[in-house]
Amino acid sequence: MKKSRSVLTVTGEEGNEAPVGGEKAESTRYSRSYTSGSTLGAEFRRGRSRRLSSSLQVPCWLRPRSRSPEVLSIMPRPTTLPLRIPPRIAITHADTDSEVENGGVSPADLSPGLMLHPSFPQSQRRESFLYRSDSDYDLSPKTVSRNSSVASEGHTAEDFIVTPFAQVLASLRSVRSNFTILANLSTPTVKRSPLSSQSSGLRSSLSDHQYQQLTLETLAELDWCLDQLETIQTHRSVSDMASSKFKRMLNRELSHLSEMSRSGNQVSEYISSTFLDQQNEVEIPSPTLKEKPMSYISGVRKLSHTHSLANTPLPRFGVTTEHEDTLAEVMEDLNKWKFNIFQVAELSNNRPLSCIMYSIFQERDLLKTFRVPVDTFVSYVMTLEDHYHSNVAYHNSLHAADVTQSIHCLLSTPALDAVFTDLEILAALFAAAIHDVDHPGVSNQFLINTNSELALMYNDESVLENHHLAVGFKLLHQENCDIFQNLSKRQRQSLRKLVIDMVLATDMSKHMTLLADLKTMVETKKVTSSGVLLLDNYTERIQVLRTMMHCADLSNPTKPLVLYKQWTERIMEEFFRQGDRERERGMEISAMCDKHTASVEKSQVGFIDYIVHPLWETWGDLVHPDAQEILDTLQENRDCQNGEFQLQLAECRVKHY
Repeated sequence: MKKSRSVLTVTGEEGNEAPVGGEKAESTRYSRSYTSGSTLGAEFRRGRSRRLSSSLQVPCWLRPRSRSPEVLSIMPRPTTLPLRIPPRIAITHADTDSEVENGGVSPADLSPGLMLHPSFPQSQRRESFLYRSDSDYDLSPKTVSRNSSVASEGHTAEDFIVTPFAQVLASLRSVRSNFTILANLSTPTVKRSPLSSQSSGLRSSLSDHQYQQLTLETLAELDWCLDQLETIQTHRSVSDMASSKFKRMLNRELSHLSEMSRSGNQVSEYISSTFLDQQNEVEIPSPTLKEKPMSYISGVRKLSHTHSLANTPLPRFGVTTEHEDTLAEVMEDLNKWKFNIFQVAELSNNRPLSCIMYSIFQERDLLKTFRVPVDTFVSYVMTLEDHYHSNVAYHNSLHAADVTQSIHCLLSTPALDAVFTDLEILAALFAAAIHDVDHPGVSNQFLINTNSELALMYNDESVLENHHLAVGFKLLHQENCDIFQNLSKRQRQSLRKLVIDMVLATDMSKHMTLLADLKTMVETKKVTSSGVLLLDNYTERIQVLRTMMHCADLSNPTKPLVLYKQWTERIMEEFFRQGDRERERGMEISAMCDKHTASVEKSQVGFIDYIVHPLWETWGDLVHPDAQEILDTLQENRDCQNGEFQLQLAECRVKHY
């Protein structure tokens, strides 16, 4: 029996410009499609949007007025490429009797995927810095960027491609389309070009001047593509190109921010040191040798909840509480993004992780699917929760429960329905639950700077993330804690690989890599192949899951304001405690960890603008419109934090005078 599958397809919007009539209308349509650089620059400054036309596809680069070969050879390239229309994703089950243009492979032989439908109205939400110019900030006549900031009134960020490799692909498509016109060819629609249909080559509709200009435009496009391809470093992935570009752009933004004020400099240092995979040069003290082998996994304690579960019926939510009815009311929102995890902690005797894990696994029927004994499951999650430190302000079991519930919601996104297997869902939830276990309340850099045992064991590479994984898997060996005991050997190996990849993705220094990976994948599928993203290999599937985990870990600013503020207070308390320890040791205090100088509101605005917003913006492109409410809440929270910061500035000025 054949299996159905889901596919991700990028399709183009049908032409919405009706011809006015006759040859004149056709000529007008062509002339509008390849507007010259100088005219187009004026259009952008007036706020008009340009997109790839279904007739003549000349990307809207803002070129110098001169069209001589010498000028064309040195003209700057843009950082974003206009798309016809932004994408959305919807899942459809392919007909099992149909054929797929994939080397003759039938749909039944392929894994689930996603389908992009660019068919939703323009959004008015604020765009992230990724859509700004990658050139100098000043827009001089010689280097006018056709980025979205110049034309903010006429379009949205989704109109543009910003990843380098996708830009090259889109330009090559434009060259091909123009060639059919220059050669007066009539070609059928090309399946590899999902965003638009190919036009008929009507050479007679172009004047000699238009023909010559189009020839120069096309040659310049082809030359630029060749230049880009010739300079690609073959040992790097195409997403590395985007990652390098995004880092360069963010560094430029942070440099500008640091010059504005002292608080701006602090925020800049924090973001740079935390999210850009940069390590400060520090004087490392001599190691203190301890008499125990390096393979020893610290933090694991022998605990047993088996006896407490013996001969007693399990509570409704897996935890003993006197407030079960009230807890049941709160748990009704388990599948909602606004879920209040703080109330769960209060009503579950401070067992939020055990309560959440038990409820989610029951709702998804995972205990039955993988034959997990209920008492073993409860014993493990309680043991796991005991290994989170209650005296750590932020990275405790409450945060783990919040991330787990967030993953549960993201997995339930309509766009991702039926995409992931039960084993992948099991791995994602398990990874979320263990992703910060035995967290000491300090950063990786602090452990490295202090020459800690963990840093030595893991060679300064994702120190805490590797430790969380080791502890989470080691706890499976405790008495009656092996929740995977009935999985096959192959299932256990697959699950372990999935979990390792997802937990390592919570290392914040890998942020730009994750962002570039997902954005390159999404944008490339907008302009290549048949627009189908077949999640039929591990690389593509884990890429989505890793980004999902990273999004859940950075989801606090996307939650309702009352929850977001509580999380902010907790993370700043943890930062300040680390700063106090650094002060006591005579170390340089890490950015945003000095309680005497840190600006909480300013740091949150920068955190949202440069880290959270670009990440969720890209996730929103993948699952549109399912993340629109999340993005709206993020914008509201950002505006609230910025308003409070501006109010504080005003109060300071009043006191000063």
